[in-house]
Amino acid sequence: MRQLLPELLEDPDVDALVAGDERSAPVDRPWVVSNMISSIDGAAAVDGVSGGLGGPGDKAVFSALRSVADVVLVAAGTVRAEHYGPPRTPPAQQARRVARGQQPFPRIAVVSGSLELDYAMAMFGPDSPTRPIVITGTRPSPEQLARASEVAEVIVAGADRVDLAPALRRLGDLGADVVLCEGGPSLNGQLVAEDLIDECCVTVSAQLVGGDAGRIMHGGPVGGTRPMHLARVLADGDMVMLRYVRA
Repeated sequence: MRQLLPELLEDPDVDALVAGDERSAPVDRPWVVSNMISSIDGAAAVDGVSGGLGGPGDKAVFSALRSVADVVLVAAGTVRAEHYGPPRTPPAQQARRVARGQQPFPRIAVVSGSLELDYAMAMFGPDSPTRPIVITGTRPSPEQLARASEVAEVIVAGADRVDLAPALRRLGDLGADVVLCEGGPSLNGQLVAEDLIDECCVTVSAQLVGGDAGRIMHGGPVGGTRPMHLARVLADGDMVMLRYVRA
């Protein structure tokens, strides 16, 4: 692993780099980080999952970002496709989190407008080190909300579609300073459309995928671009990991 920007470093401590980044949250919500991986030609997944694009460098950045997040935000479709489990934070990262005043593990927050979730998944089970959060709108029935409340903390924000701005404010009320969004593309696109992304981390995998694979962010009217500043470039072999922040 090498850091190419802002200065050349050989074998950097990725955890220390990511933890040392300044993240000054807006006054009304947490700082929002989006972390995604893409092939050279823009594919977000291979055969429906992102794992086929990754590598050791990408996993190091993924782990480092999770280690600084208070909440990991993810769409229900991505939870199903990627088989999400409870948060797994290595002991060394747990110690650093506690030293920074954080809880040892981040909380997982699942965005689902329909609440059609599999509550038998391990992330909702008794062995999870943190109680998950479910973010939904007013469309689900009282019975669905009650069922979700049995295994998770429920946030209702929005009507037919989850309204992310008040949902993020509620996460801030629960103590979150940094929210890490791990997708999928529609959730990322909604965050872009509502101008809620403060930091965007993108790994470019040295592969060509072709076909009709989707992009890492899509959906929602944007109404203009969102300028970003390139703050870091890491390279691991032919794979590059880019960190952008609000311009």
